[in-house]
Amino acid sequence: MFADLLRRLTAPDPETLPDPDARRALGALLVRIARSDGTYDTAEVARIDRILASRYGLTPGDAAALRQDCEALENEAPDTVRFTRAIKDSVPYEERTAVMEALWDVVLTDGQRDDEEDSLMRMVAPLLGISDPDSARARQAVEARRR
Repeated sequence: MFADLLRRLTAPDPETLPDPDARRALGALLVRIARSDGTYDTAEVARIDRILASRYGLTPGDAAALRQDCEALENEAPDTVRFTRAIKDSVPYEERTAVMEALWDVVLTDGQRDDEEDSLMRMVAPLLGISDPDSARARQAVEARRR
């Protein structure tokens, strides 16, 4: 399953991914951002599960199973560009701003921003076709919900 998805993600001209694969690409990107600061704690795992459940209408158990698949995929994937390209190709711009909010939600789960997380977010936004101002608005929206 992962080998086929990784093959499609690394193809020179990747096809648009079907919805289950796009879900895995987003989940793997959420896992990658959570792991970027060197810690991957239960709060981040729970946040990813809630994001996946909410975004895709999954039960908590199905969201946890999807996240576990995404963890394995993230471990095997060579780089972040593959995930962002898959998302950009299969998610309309308006929904990609929601993807940025989900990423910021994971980054801010522990209440602090680390240099590694900021660096990865600065790289991911343009790869998703999201401008810096739109990324900042996504972060501000997440911060406002946390107050």
